[in-house]
Amino acid sequence: MINLRFALYYSTAFAVVGILMPFWPLWLQSKGLNVENIGAVMALGIAIKTLTNPMIAGVADVRGERKRIMSILIFLAVLTFALFHNVQGFWGILVITLMFQMCWSPNMPLMESLVMQTAKQNPINYGRVRLWGSMTFILSAWGLGYLLKEQPIDLVYWGALLFLMTTFFTTLSLPDTRIPRPQKGHQPLIRVLGDRTFVSLVIACGLIQSSHAVYYTFGTIHWQTAGHSEPVIGWLWAEGVIAEVVLFIWGAALIKKIGATKLIALGGLAGLIRWVATGLTDALPALMILQLLHAFTFAATHLGAIYFIANRIDSQNSATAQSVYAGLVMGLALGLSVWVSGMLYANINSDTYHVMAVMAAIGGILAHSLKRPSNR
Repeated sequence: MINLRFALYYSTAFAVVGILMPFWPLWLQSKGLNVENIGAVMALGIAIKTLTNPMIAGVADVRGERKRIMSILIFLAVLTFALFHNVQGFWGILVITLMFQMCWSPNMPLMESLVMQTAKQNPINYGRVRLWGSMTFILSAWGLGYLLKEQPIDLVYWGALLFLMTTFFTTLSLPDTRIPRPQKGHQPLIRVLGDRTFVSLVIACGLIQSSHAVYYTFGTIHWQTAGHSEPVIGWLWAEGVIAEVVLFIWGAALIKKIGATKLIALGGLAGLIRWVATGLTDALPALMILQLLHAFTFAATHLGAIYFIANRIDSQNSATAQSVYAGLVMGLALGLSVWVSGMLYANINSDTYHVMAVMAAIGGILAHSLKRPSNR
């Protein structure tokens, strides 16, 4: 039953991501934003995680709770996202984007911490619970891509709002796993950042995950310009996540066999191959093959990091560690990469993918040099 409640949350939350990640840039484009404006909005929206995630996670660690904080944040995220309905112009969109991300982005690292802490007391396989989020990402990305062939672009907004509201209700069903409150004066952020191996992990994963910047921000626009239809683009996104699901199913076994750090290193190697080739061709058969590498560039890197953190960082600092990871990797690093890729893409187009390939390779080399968590 606990697994079902976690699976429902991941399903609804990633339905939101499956709508916004591929198609939100098109909605922004429909509002009159150019490539540079879209890059700035997406980048700053991602980068705000760097400030908000650790702050909110610190509160969660000090209070020893996750669920109630998540419920409040997602309720506020729904109210904030609703403001997009009547917004016009770059600055209005940017302000609402920042407000929304401040409420929405802290929830996933809090959820990761909640799952891994609950797993210490119950039989939970993180990968097999998390894969349901990937499944709904597939359905929402493919389904919306199909519908947009005949429906107005505002369907992106309404679909995301609907699943945001549904996510709020699934949050209410989550187990209220509590962590013992630390002693007065406990500073989880200082403890986490004082771990050099953890910091090295963040840098390695930051390089690999932020190498997705061009793909996340301009992949849909680039493929549309190359002549691929919305249904085909939706399928390409979905295919990458299907590969991700397969990795999540067998991820725990891979962790036991080769360890978390080697799995992350494989993500870096796959990124080198994927982005070099993606920058060279727009041919559909090649893209269909390359999208399979998402299993390693994203999923293997993410899974390796989640297990590494859970095994290395103690429970009283777990939310902070997950949030620092998310804030720096999927916030600061990805945000900077999106911003830079926006400027590069405007000038060198698909060659920007080759810059991403170098980043992934460096991240993979750094991950390969990391020590395994002490209990692995």
